[in-house]
Parts: sequence; C-alpha cells; structure tokens
Amino acid sequence: MIDIGSLRALAAIEQYRSVIAASEAMGFSPSAVSQQVKKLEKEAGFALLERRGRGVLLTERGVALAAYGRRILAELEELQSTLLADPAKPSGQLRVVAFSTACRGLVGPLLGKLAVSESGLDVSVLAEDPREAVARVANGEADLGLVHNWNSVPLVIPEHLSLEWLCEDIADVLVHSSHPLAARSGVTPADLVDEQWISTPHGAICNEALLRIFADLGRVPDIKVYDPDFATHIALVEQAAVVALVPRLGRPALPGDVVAVPVTDPVQARQVGIVHRRTMTASPGIRYVSGLLREIAASGPGEP
Repeated sequence: MIDIGSLRALAAIEQYRSVIAASEAMGFSPSAVSQQVKKLEKEAGFALLERRGRGVLLTERGVALAAYGRRILAELEELQSTLLADPAKPSGQLRVVAFSTACRGLVGPLLGKLAVSESGLDVSVLAEDPREAVARVANGEADLGLVHNWNSVPLVIPEHLSLEWLCEDIADVLVHSSHPLAARSGVTPADLVDEQWISTPHGAICNEALLRIFADLGRVPDIKVYDPDFATHIALVEQAAVVALVPRLGRPALPGDVVAVPVTDPVQARQVGIVHRRTMTASPGIRYVSGLLREIAASGPGEP
C-alpha cells in the first residue's frame, strides 16, 4: 500500500525542485525525505527521481505519480477539514500569513477576539508580501492568507485557491506640515512628480503601485530611501526629508507634524482579501476565522 507520507515527499520535491528545499519546507531532514521516496520507488517498482547536475528531476512516471499524489492529498485535506472536524467547535492549528499592515490592522484584532473566545484554535502568524502569501497558501505551507491587490498592480491567484475581498484600503500621501501640499484637500499625480520619496523595496507590490502613479506622466518617482516598514516612512516624513504613500490599514496615529493628503485622479486604493485552498472551504476553523475577519474589516481600516 502506498504511504501518504511518501506521496507528500514526492510532491514536495517536484514543487521545490530539490530534496533539500523540500525537506526544509516539510520540516524533515534531507535523509528522511530521500528515504520516503526510496520507499515509494520500492512500492511502485520504478524510478521516480533522476540526477541532473547537483539536483534531481522527477522521471516521467515520477511526475505522473506526483500529480496523482497531489489530488489524493487534496482530497485527504478536504476530508480532514470537513467530515472529520466538528463544525460547531473550530479547533486545531491554523497557519495564517499576512502582509505587515494587515498584521497590525486585522490580525491583531483577530488574535484579541480569539483570546476571549471558546474556540480551540491555535493560530500562528507569519508576515509576508502578498505574492509570497499566495504561494505559501497554494503550496500548503499556510492555511489562510491576507493579501492586497492594488488597482494598478493585479495579484495573480491560482485556480485552486478561493479569494474573498474584505475591504478597500485607501492610501494617502504623507507630507510634513510645513510642506506646500499639506493644506490641500487632495493632490493628483501631477502635483507629486517633483517630490522626493521613501518607498518599500524594489519589487514589492507597494513599490510597484508607487511607480504606476507616474507611468501615464512618463516620469519615474525620485526615490531617495527604500525601507519595508511604513513606520520608518512616517518617521522620515516627520523629519521633512521625504514624502510617502502609506495605506490607512494598520497605520498608527500620525505625529503632529505629519499630514495625510488624499490622492485623486486616480484614488490610490488596494483591495484587501482572504485566500485559502478550495479544499478548506468547509473547514470550521477557516469559516470561523474568516467570519471574525469580516467583522473586523467592516469597522473600516481608518480615516486620513
């Protein structure tokens, strides 16, 4: 009889392209993962892996078996999350991955509600950019992800994931109170072309959103500082060193010398949502946590 653990090891090797990477994702030693595959090869009667340089590739029959394995593992996950779970009492471990401002604005209140609830859920949280969050949920490394999708930077969601939008999160331009734009009720991209900026790092979705603001003007923003933490953005605006584009979700109270000015034509907004594997749709834990997140999001991410 084929062992489920061996199928999981083979599927992980195909996904991560190496035994070492698969072992790290699964939390086992490379030796243990290799033994699982050798056991599967013995049961199947044919080779599943072949050496290619310093790494390994799945053989043609290995790829086919891995595909069957993924389907079996998905059905097993669905079984465990539905028929074997008590719908009236969510329990067990739930792995959540969320972008940093959602950790502050949504996950923090979520953990507070769970702390006083009677659920048996054990929730762990990892902060990741939305693209990485989607990948972790898609690959089974996380159960639920909080993601955002800027109106100018689409987020790709695999077909086997379910996506539910929770709220819209507006981003404002933050300027020092002495800045000429501080007294404005709104600004357009044309008003901002000559400013010096702080941005999230190259390749981050929020960095791409900032770049897209000026694309129609044929300009590139003058970014002087790259930092992943919006708290740093606020601190540097307070020093009158730069301006910043900062969403309202999870944004702390602004210092007295920092002013939030809305952006118009277009409004800078991102949709915030939940992703999980479709096989987990009926999971009591997923349904319970999703309901709490809807309640928290309904209160709004904040005002300028």
